[in-house]
Amino acid sequence: MPIKGLQKTSLIDYPDRLSAVIFLGGCNYRCPFCHNSELVLNPDKMPTITEEEILAFLKSRKQWVEGVVITGGEPTIHQGLPYFIEKVKQLGFPVKLDTNGTNSAMLRQLIKAGYLDYIAMDIKAPFLKYAEASGIENGAVDVKESVKDVMSSGVKYEFRMTVVPRLHKEADIIEIGQWLNGAEKFVLQQFRPVSPINPDYKMEKAYPRSKLDNFAEKLRPFIKHVEVRW
Repeated sequence: MPIKGLQKTSLIDYPDRLSAVIFLGGCNYRCPFCHNSELVLNPDKMPTITEEEILAFLKSRKQWVEGVVITGGEPTIHQGLPYFIEKVKQLGFPVKLDTNGTNSAMLRQLIKAGYLDYIAMDIKAPFLKYAEASGIENGAVDVKESVKDVMSSGVKYEFRMTVVPRLHKEADIIEIGQWLNGAEKFVLQQFRPVSPINPDYKMEKAYPRSKLDNFAEKLRPFIKHVEVRW
């Protein structure tokens, strides 16, 4: 497992839990607005933390840490992910997975095994804009299947989207709401032009808070709980 980072405590990554966040290197997307460019493009140049170190840390923090977040990059591109999560679960920690939904087979495996306690799945854009938003030609492969699996999983979940002005207009937001109709939760996240994969996005001016609030209102007829993460 290419573990490239550990945030020892977080109050925002796992809803209602003090969590430790584990970052895995590598991703099958090249989202032009992604701010984790080093983790996505050059994970081999980053130091690796061993599984043993991570597990030892978690054991030492069992009295304080209330959950573990596994993020990336994209965790599900790594075949060792289920075995690593199993070890974390054996320590007694609830696990939240952040994923782009492109490996529906692994996501289904993790759900069926009972390894996940919370799923945060990124929605990049309306379905027909996935190539542009994900940076790869077949970016939407498996995403629809993963959406269905997440919504029917019985696991707590949220869909979330980083809102980028050149990619996301009001009509796109409504289309996403129609696609995810009946979902429990959707989070609109503010775009921050910090070290994006595509340097052109450094000049992108983010929407004001009022615009994201307006988008949230457009989603509420379709989705049970919508929030803006500023």
